[in-house]
Amino acid sequence: MAKLDFFGKHKRRIWEQLAEQLDGDFFRGGMTKSARVEAFYENWLIVFDQYMVDKVTYTRVRAPYINRDDFIFKIQREHLGHRIQKAFGMQDVIVGEPEFDREFVIQGSDERKLKMMFANPHIRDLVSYQPKILLELKREAPLFTKPKFPKDVNELHFRVAKVIRNLDRFHDLYELFAHTLDHLCAIGTAYEDDPNFRYYK
Repeated sequence: MAKLDFFGKHKRRIWEQLAEQLDGDFFRGGMTKSARVEAFYENWLIVFDQYMVDKVTYTRVRAPYINRDDFIFKIQREHLGHRIQKAFGMQDVIVGEPEFDREFVIQGSDERKLKMMFANPHIRDLVSYQPKILLELKREAPLFTKPKFPKDVNELHFRVAKVIRNLDRFHDLYELFAHTLDHLCAIGTAYEDDPNFRYYK
């Protein structure tokens, strides 16, 4: 995973504005640290950054939280490959909202909690605002990446193969993370405490 400075003047202004509007901080990065925006929502630190794999640039949003159980999930827009996989038994949880169920594939470890989460209209709307989305709860950091999560820390993680430059979209992602983290507490999956885990030190 290569770490680069993707920030020309225009993009840097956007991320500086995002940091200011979220009462956060913009870090330009360097040889070993990615440029990023860090902003708190309640006790949770939400981190926006970008990275490159095989010449493809990804925009990423992450927030570590203290877990109370082993609940994980993944939601993404449905495509042809998913339809084929579903014919062979791939999990796709139906939440009971026909348009949403048609547009998205939902997978996870607890079907009851998945239905509770996506019964939340604010979360559904904020997911739907994203033209491309992969949003998931993760127990472990990807192989060969650092730092590793402590035993009691999981991560709410968004990524898309695109350089996002739209401030409104960043605000929608921040709001999506805020609503999702609140909801994880409400359904007994997360604690409200600061996990005291930082990606960049």
